[in-house]
Amino acid sequence: MAEAIVDLQSVTFSYDGQAPALEDVSLKIAPGEFASIVGPNGGGKTTLVRLMLGLLHPQKGTVKLFGQQPEKTRLFVGYTPQLLRVDRLFPITVGDVVLTGRLGGARNKEVSFVGRLFWRYSRQDRTEAAAAMEQMGIADLANRTFGSLSGGQRQRVLIARALCSRPKLLILDEPTNNVDPSSVEQFYHLLEELNRTVAILIVSHDLGVVSRCVQSVICVNQRVVVHPTSEFDGRAIREIYGGDLKMIRHDHRCSEGGHLFEGEHLI
Repeated sequence: MAEAIVDLQSVTFSYDGQAPALEDVSLKIAPGEFASIVGPNGGGKTTLVRLMLGLLHPQKGTVKLFGQQPEKTRLFVGYTPQLLRVDRLFPITVGDVVLTGRLGGARNKEVSFVGRLFWRYSRQDRTEAAAAMEQMGIADLANRTFGSLSGGQRQRVLIARALCSRPKLLILDEPTNNVDPSSVEQFYHLLEELNRTVAILIVSHDLGVVSRCVQSVICVNQRVVVHPTSEFDGRAIREIYGGDLKMIRHDHRCSEGGHLFEGEHLI
């Protein structure tokens, strides 16, 4: 069996001595996996990702990324943040945004820095950026300003930015925010294609993002429970979510005691 690309063992983390944001978390993500992190706001989703990347350090337990300390290997991760409001008049082009994904420190030896404020991209950088834009179907937008794009187009640009560094794991934070509902299905088809060459981890608070291509669901609310998904078809599901989804099933990957609930929240 291939070594897990993300491996957390008995991890507990607290902010400034407060109650644990995450407690006794054990989690493995396999090469090529397509998983979704879901949970309520404040449940620990962002904390979990930051621990995976070595941006936070647990008080207890261990975190490995590609078998090493995350600080040494997090450059193998492409990260796409939530879409934020941008100044539509800011004159940065799509091509320029994607090229910033090549500023990977030790991973990109060919970037030539001039002084402290300027740098030159190499021919290889531009080749990789062009390939990533082509892969995301946005090559024709290269000279458009980022602020002039629709939400779905911006999301594709940010993913292209992450892909041009050739990551082994792609983490997408709320990837369907500001994406037109009619484009969501096409967007997931695109992610399914990307999953052929890179592991994908989607972060969301909405179980509705769990499409048919997701292999497992990571439920986060201070503690973490992982579920594989099983296919479920039906008119009710299509009416609620607008397409066929996979529903969570309980099996051997659940904890022995199953989930505990307090009100409507998983604990």
